[in-house]
Amino acid sequence: MSLIKRTPTSDLTRWNSEFPAFRGLLSLQHDMNRIVDEFFRGDLLADGGFSRRDWYPAVDITENAERYVLNAELPGMAKEDVQVTLENNVLTIRGEKKGTTEEKQGDVHRIERRFGSFERSFTLPSTVDVNKIDAQYKDGVLSLTLPKAEEAKPRAIDVKVR
Repeated sequence: MSLIKRTPTSDLTRWNSEFPAFRGLLSLQHDMNRIVDEFFRGDLLADGGFSRRDWYPAVDITENAERYVLNAELPGMAKEDVQVTLENNVLTIRGEKKGTTEEKQGDVHRIERRFGSFERSFTLPSTVDVNKIDAQYKDGVLSLTLPKAEEAKPRAIDVKVR
């Protein structure tokens, strides 16, 4: 048996970082995903056209035996610009990301930051103890802790031998 030593090639590049054509495709895919998301949320056809909402925050939701945790990215927003409400078991996060008023010097080549109002709503499962929901805001991330009701938590049942 003989081993062949392979030498790494240095001319390999990440496909999405070096080739502008792929960046364009990724941007197109992102835009298409946004349009489909807005359509199924009902925003696309609001007011007879595209939604006036300029952006909506990305949200991660995780679950363990004790709780659900919802983290929403709200970069550049002050805590005072975010509102969380609960009505009829629907949790709603809304707010407004204000644009900058800085004076532009020179030609603007690209503007990718999004500003404006947003609203995200989530129907909570019946297992959430709505009286113990907690909200924290730090470093542009809103974290909502949604504890499960005691009766919804897993429990061990002792089996007795007779």
